[in-house]
Amino acid sequence: MPVTALRTTSTAQNGVGAFILQCKRLDFHYCDQWGSSKGMNTFLCSPLIASFAKAHPQITIHISPRPNTHPIIRGTYINGREKVICVRNLEKEQILQKVELLRDANGEKVKRVKGGRVVGSLNEGVRGVWDPFHGGNKDILGDRIVIN
Repeated sequence: MPVTALRTTSTAQNGVGAFILQCKRLDFHYCDQWGSSKGMNTFLCSPLIASFAKAHPQITIHISPRPNTHPIIRGTYINGREKVICVRNLEKEQILQKVELLRDANGEKVKRVKGGRVVGSLNEGVRGVWDPFHGGNKDILGDRIVIN
């Protein structure tokens, strides 16, 4: 009896097995008159923005003039958050670095990590939360306190 392989295709399961880019939209705001928007204007006229848009078709790009304001780039993410970077007086290569920074971000707030490794989990721990007032004799702050 010959052995034959089953022909099946895998189904997508909410991003399992595929990379989903977190950035869904980039907004470019600039001013035509202000000198601080000179780098943004050259960036938008250069082929850098076209090549970036072609390389990342899943990101929607909006370009709009905002008179009398400094140029900004606003990134919108799939979790609903936004990040804004002011790019006044930057050159077009520096602006491309900021665009890539927004593309690679995930939209979460920046969290300060104080030494060591911080591990987060959605599941509750098996042992529960430690409490000094439960579980027999404890030595609290150098004083012998017996809790029964």
